Order: sequence, then C-alpha cells, then structure tokens
Amino acid sequence: NWVETGTPTGNVTEMSAADKLRYFREQGDLFMDLSFGTISAYGENAALPHYEPSVDHPVTLQPKGLYLVDSGAQYLDGTTDITRTVALGELTDDEKLHYTLTLKSHINLMTTIFPKGTKSSSLDPIARRPIWQEMLDFRHGTGHGVGFYLGVHEGPQRISSVNNDIDMDEGMVTSDEPGIYIEGSHGIRIENIMHCIKVGESEFGEFLGFESLSICPIDTRPIIKEKLLPFELEWLNNYNKECYEKLSPYLEGSDLEYLEQQTKAI
Repeated sequence: NWVETGTPTGNVTEMSAADKLRYFREQGDLFMDLSFGTISAYGENAALPHYEPSVDHPVTLQPKGLYLVDSGAQYLDGTTDITRTVALGELTDDEKLHYTLTLKSHINLMTTIFPKGTKSSSLDPIARRPIWQEMLDFRHGTGHGVGFYLGVHEGPQRISSVNNDIDMDEGMVTSDEPGIYIEGSHGIRIENIMHCIKVGESEFGEFLGFESLSICPIDTRPIIKEKLLPFELEWLNNYNKECYEKLSPYLEGSDLEYLEQQTKAI
C-alpha cells in the first residue's frame, strides 16, 4: 500500500522501498535482522534474478509495469523469504502472460501430491511444466530449504534441475519460487515458503504434499484469468481469502482497504 500510494508522486525508489520494508519488519518484537539483502527491482532490473538496488544508481518506480521485491528476515521464532511481483499500472500483454505462467507454475508445485520417498529434485519438472509449455524457462532452482533462525538457504533438500538424492520428507520447509525473466524488459517471481505435510495413505503407501507458511496476498491484476485451470483459480481465491482472514485483524484504515482490494476473488 505504501509503495502503490507513493509511486505516482515520483518519490519512491527501489532503495527507499527496500528501506521502508525493513522499517516495517523492525516493528516486530522478535525481529533480529534481514535474512539476506533485499532484491527491490523495477521493470527491466527485475530481469536480473539477484539484482540489488543501489544508492549510487537510484531507480524511481513509475505508475506502469511490474515491481518485484524478494526479501526476508531473521526472527527469533523463524526465518522468512518471500517474493511478490505487483502491477504498478498498465502492463504489456507479455507481462500479463508471463505473470500468469509464473503463478501457474507456483500453484502446480504447491498443490502437488507425491509418494513418500520422492527425491526433492524430482518435483522440479512439475513446477516448470506450464512455463515449458510456452518454450520458456528460468535459470535458477525452484525451491531451497529454509532454516529455523539459521540459513535462509539450507539443505539438504533442493527442488531444481540439478539432481538431488535427498527425499522430500514430512516437516521440511522449502521455498516455491518459479519465475520468468526477459532481459531488457521485465522479470517476475512469486515465492512462498511451504511446509511438507502428510496428505494420506493408500494401498500404494504414504503420500505427502505442501501447505503455505507465507501469508501475503498474490496480486491478481496481472492475471489472464482464462489461462487458469479451475483448480488453479480455486487455490488462488482460497489463498487470498486466507490472507484476508489472517491479516485483517492487524490492519485498519487505508491498509485494511488495500488488503480488501488485493484479496478479492476473481
């Protein structure tokens, strides 16, 4: 809300947005420090997956295109890592398509059910399928382990195209962060932290799945709704509804109004 309200004034830069996000995090009693340097990237800068904003080269956010922020913090009760890409105004057809494909990829992994004993790297093609279908790809892992007030990148599991002989097992905390990056134009990533849980058993043994630990609305404005399958649309609307129910008690005024707008079902 702070970013979107300030952007039309011309006074919000990648760095000031990152600094403000840290300020908000510092209000938590259990906050210790950031878990990594914030990636605050507007427009074509977001096409660099590990971009860092610079005071020496300030970039002002404009009321158009996409803004990506990948950030996290160390709290005494855990470690966070989350990425959101939001629309600041008018978008191109490619930006909308690539955002929608990234979201489909994210949901594919978050909703998959798999037999116990499945290698963590074996889950990677499940996430990439919607993106591969359009002959696109991303050159980083889809998911990494996250420590408990420890390393934000922590093994032994890893969801990536690099073979990993470690089973994805109940209790593991892992990121789900597909993306699409178009050099000189835009970059998109959607990341939640997820918890591996037992889903059930059958004559074929025990099956596992994931639940999201990250509670932050996913922007629906860039979505091409017609490209979402029914289960994807259901997951998205249920997720944003959960975000409203869990976050609304802590907000008021314009921040609550913003949350209401961001979590409306589509």
